[in-house]
Amino acid sequence: SGIPGMAVSLRTRKFLTNRVLGRKQFVVDVFHPGQAVISKDQIKEMIVKKYSVKNAQTVVLFGFQTQYGGGQSSGFCLIYDNLATLKSIEPKFRQVRAGLETRVEKSRKQIKERKNRAKRVRSSEKAKILQKK
Repeated sequence: SGIPGMAVSLRTRKFLTNRVLGRKQFVVDVFHPGQAVISKDQIKEMIVKKYSVKNAQTVVLFGFQTQYGGGQSSGFCLIYDNLATLKSIEPKFRQVRAGLETRVEKSRKQIKERKNRAKRVRSSEKAKILQKK
């Protein structure tokens, strides 16, 4: 849907090669005039082509917001050097979104009880209680 002939284009800003965290990081501006928001999967494909990434799973996109009036969205992109670095650095919730991790289903009550048990103890005992997942 949208105006025929109006292609979706990408522009990257604030490009940084972060050697400490083993990744390239940058802001992505997506121009999609006359179209609805472009899915992260489509953006990922475009980035994989643009930066000739070997493994598409090492690309992480997040924080996308559409500008007022539409036609342009911007968000963040991280391209990790390999999957091992991604798994060690990237937060669990983003790994779950990417399909690399499975979400641990816990009831709200369990979480609250564990938190309250931890309040009663200190130091190493607290660490033991919080480790039990």
